[in-house]
Amino acid sequence: MGTRSVKPVQGAALLALSALLFSLMGVGIREVSGSVNNESVVFLRNLVGVLFFLPLILFKGLRPLKTTRLKSHLWRTTYGLAAMYCFFYAIAHLPLADAMLFTYSAPLFTPLIAWWWLKEPLSKRMLLTTVVGLIGVLLVAKPSAALLDSHALIGLAASVMAAFAFVSIREMSDTEPAYRIVFYFSLFSALLSAIPLTWAWQPISEHDLWLLLAIGLLATASQIIMSKAYSLASPGLIGPFAYLAIVFAGLIAWLRWGETPDLTSLIGAALIFSASLLSIARSKRS
Repeated sequence: MGTRSVKPVQGAALLALSALLFSLMGVGIREVSGSVNNESVVFLRNLVGVLFFLPLILFKGLRPLKTTRLKSHLWRTTYGLAAMYCFFYAIAHLPLADAMLFTYSAPLFTPLIAWWWLKEPLSKRMLLTTVVGLIGVLLVAKPSAALLDSHALIGLAASVMAAFAFVSIREMSDTEPAYRIVFYFSLFSALLSAIPLTWAWQPISEHDLWLLLAIGLLATASQIIMSKAYSLASPGLIGPFAYLAIVFAGLIAWLRWGETPDLTSLIGAALIFSASLLSIARSKRS
């Protein structure tokens, strides 16, 4: 067993980049979900994830992908795939900001799960940082009445499952590099998400196929970068940087659909940045 390195600044920067790619993926899902069902979107996103690794396998063989922790990879897949189904459903059925709010409230749960699962320390300040970030998310997203219906509960399930997935990545990171974690997640997820297609398959247009390819590439790149970020620092320390996806999604929604941020959105964004910077300042001292 190796030891876990702690590099919070690099981890935070990578998590911010991952959040940008993930918000772009969310916009792609919103675009495609009008004509393609959730089962097909999840399967094709995972299939692209597997194909992403073919060049690595062709050049380096299977040796880099050998693992002694299949059980850990299966648990990570279970959490991550459940989060993916819930998240894609939320994006299709809720306002984009509301859907992003739910998925990115995962950092609210990650310090608690990391404390329970990995016995990582949980300070009052860590909890305060998380709450400040979440208030910022609420101000940016301005949750609508849609939050109170069953779609919202599916969104909340996405955030809890994503939090478990983040911590499971951290748990494996002492022996498993980021690319291996993402490879097994993509492989197992593609196999499992193929099952619903036996009753939910539909023909897909060329335009939608290109969009789904882009979604898959963005998601896989985001996953690899996120896995690397969480291997460099504890989810409790850098988790708030995932909130930046809300800010990115807001900017893209403004450019794409003319949704303009108001004063509360800007105050919320400031709180998100503050929570992120507080988190890093604390981790550098500790």
